[in-house]
This record gives sequence, C-alpha cells and structure tokens, in this order.
Amino acid sequence: MSTTIVLFRQDLRLHDHPALTAASQRGAVIPVFVLDDDSCGDWPMGGASRWWLKQSLLKLGRSIGQMQGKLVLRKGDTVEVLRELQAASGADAIYFSRQYQPWAAGTEAAINEAFNEIGVSVKRYPGTLLNEPGSVLTGSGTAFKVFTPFWRAALKMPIAAPLPAPAVHWSDATLVSDELDDWKLDPKQQQGISDWAAGWEAMWEPGEDGAHRALETFLDAPVAHYSEGRDIPAKRYTSRLAPHLKFGEMSPRQVWASAQQRKLSAPQWNGAIDKFLAEIGWREFCYQLIDLFGAMPDRPFKQQFAGFPWDNSVDHLRAWQRGMTGYPIVDAGMRELWQTGFMHNRVRMIVASFLTKHLLVHWIEGERWFWDCLLDADIASNACSWQWVAGSGADAAPYFRIFNPIAQGQKFDPEGDYVKRWCPELAELPKKFLHEPWEAPALTLAGAGVALGENYPHPIVDHKTARQGALDAYEVIKKVG
Repeated sequence: MSTTIVLFRQDLRLHDHPALTAASQRGAVIPVFVLDDDSCGDWPMGGASRWWLKQSLLKLGRSIGQMQGKLVLRKGDTVEVLRELQAASGADAIYFSRQYQPWAAGTEAAINEAFNEIGVSVKRYPGTLLNEPGSVLTGSGTAFKVFTPFWRAALKMPIAAPLPAPAVHWSDATLVSDELDDWKLDPKQQQGISDWAAGWEAMWEPGEDGAHRALETFLDAPVAHYSEGRDIPAKRYTSRLAPHLKFGEMSPRQVWASAQQRKLSAPQWNGAIDKFLAEIGWREFCYQLIDLFGAMPDRPFKQQFAGFPWDNSVDHLRAWQRGMTGYPIVDAGMRELWQTGFMHNRVRMIVASFLTKHLLVHWIEGERWFWDCLLDADIASNACSWQWVAGSGADAAPYFRIFNPIAQGQKFDPEGDYVKRWCPELAELPKKFLHEPWEAPALTLAGAGVALGENYPHPIVDHKTARQGALDAYEVIKKVG
C-alpha cells in the first residue's frame, strides 16, 4: 500500500485540506507537524503564537486520535525530520499545503530536492489563500500594488467550494513522536517568565471546532453591525477569526462559503458582510505583496523610507509597550494586547501611528512587538499593516496622515468604556476628560483618584509638538525618489 506523509503547517484542520484529501485517496497517511525555528531566520514564532500553537496541536491530535491515527510531532530542521520519518516508515510520497512566508519557498525547494533524488513523490497544494499569489493581476499582467483594484479583480475570480473532511486510513507505522509539553510552548513552562497568558483559555477556543463556532457566532448577529461597529473597540462586532486563519484551523474558502450562505439567508446584511470579506481580501493582498517583495518584514517597500530619521528612544518604546504613554486610548490598546493576545483593529492603527509618528520609533520595533504578543501574528499582514500606517508600504496611508489619539478616542470610544476597561485607574474620571486627563482640574483628578505621574503617567510627548516633529522628519526624505 502507498503511504503518504502529510506535513501539517499552518493548516491545522481536517476539513478543506486539499493535501490531506489527495493523500487519503492514494493510501495510508502519516500526519506530521515539525516545529522548525531555524528556517524562519529572524522571525521564529512569537510567544503568544506558541501558546495558541500548543492548544491547536492538542485539538488536532485529539481529532486524529479519535479516528485511530496519531499526529507525529518533531522539533528540528524540516528536511532532516522528514528524511528520518520517510526512512523509518517507507513512505513513498510527501504532501503539504503551500506556504507563502519569505522563508517558505526555500524550505519547499529543499524538500523537493531531497526526496525527488530518491524517488519519493513531493506535491504541494493550495489551501492557505483564496487565490494563489500571482494569479490576480492587472490588465497588463503585473501585480497589483493598490488594494482596492486588487480586491475588485479578485472578486471576479471563481472560488471553489470547500472540501469535506476525507475518510483517512491512518498509517499504523510506529514512529517516535515528541511530547508536546517538552516543547515548552506555554509561558508558564518557561523558567523565569511570568505566565502572561493566564486566563487565555477562558477567552479563546483554539482548534478547528473553535474556529467554526467563532465564525457561526459572528455570522449569527454581530456581522449585521460590522460596517460601523468594526471601529468601536468597546463592542464585540468584529469576528476575532484572525488567529484561526493564521493557524489554518479554518480556510479562507470556508469563511467565504459561510459568508455567501449568510448573504442568501439575510440579504439585508449583504453590505456588512462584503465589508467583512474585504478584510479577508486585505490578507490576500498582503500575501501578494510579500510574495512580490520578500524583504517586506525587514525593509521598507518604498525605498526612500530607508533614510528616514527615526528617533528610536528606548524609553519611549518601553512606555508604549507597557501602555504607559499618558494617552488613554493608546495605553488601553497596549494593555488589551498584553492581557488578551489581541487588539481591536481600529486601536491597532492608533497605537501604530502613535509609535511611528508621535514617538518616531521605527515601525519594525512595533512589528516585532506585535509578532511576539499577538495570537494572530501573521508575517504578511503584520508587516504590510505596519508599513501601511508608517507610510512606507504599498498603497500606504500618506505619511502626513497622523492619527490624533485624543480625537480618535473621543470619536470611537465616546463613553470611555474601552479605556475604563483597560485603564481602570481612570474609570472615575468624567468622560469629558477621559481621553485627555491632563486637562482635568486638580479637584476633578483628585475626586477620581487619579494622580498624574503617580498612578497614571503624564503624556510622554505633547501631541502638537510631536505631530510637527513627524512632519519635519518626513521633509528629510520627501524629495527622495
């Protein structure tokens, strides 16, 4: 009987898994996951993602176990691990889903070379995106560098229906597998590290079943309010599907199919659903960009930004990371991130603008912090979104678009519910002063129990001065091609 090793990567699911379906049709299947921290170069998986990975692998392993299979876990170089497993099992094929991180192509080429020379078939399949990078092109056959026309063209492409979970004959080969606990993916397992993920299990449900429940919950009602509600951080009108998509517990095709079905049953929500699907489109666009420019995580897409005069104050960076800038909407967002592994998208833009333009700290510092702290840290979306805010990316917001953290807080958190939740020391302040507590009279501050400089910081920069400083810095590179 033919035996296929299916290498699970960021596709930790059984449904709509073309590689797994194809493997199941040819014979026995050996499911494998390799934790390969070296192939990623400077971008090994961050701490929050490792926590999610452990939970997701537990769920996948349990699902395979219920079907009389066993998920093989190994840590090390992907090619070497596959060599060992193929030699031990006699597998005659290796299948996997294509990945699009800057380092993925090298890994896939190395697998192909290593096994083709010994007659082992290697095949890769789509499954991570709606459309493969390079398939959505301009009329002249070039890649889009602006999102709106990209997505308009992508919407004209046919989307295949998701595949059901296949009936799999799991191999009975006896193969050595690592114990998941030995990988020490939980913060609590790491000596000298506080368990900053404590409580996450009550907030999140990693795994394929959790992904589907999250999607169903969102499409049952919150999506109706998505068009406007997506900008209100105090409300749960966003899908929170990003971690599930990042780990491939659900495919974009499944999201697409479910959303289209909901449009049929609730046509009054069509506009809101289309807005939501455009966020899937942004993810697609980011992967097209990173396929076009693999250095996106480390270098500006617009080369003139290579000479930008960043200040890069360590003290300012630390204050931002800790949520102690003195600007409540910024601090609330940064604390939400640390405590939940998540940050509302509107607030992501606010805090990113504040770091890069008010503090003049290089966007890569923010990108790396998000990479470590976000459960949904995705190399393409993370890099592209940071460069979008910083003004250095493709289809970026103009550099001179500088978010006013006071006005943003007043507009999108008018009652202060979001700020009060994450900055409880400000909870008793009247909403008039909640987004600029330094303007409150001394008696008002005292009555609310706020002591600026003691239990809540003074602003680390003045908004007007910082804004002008950002514009002055931009003038340095403005005339560069």
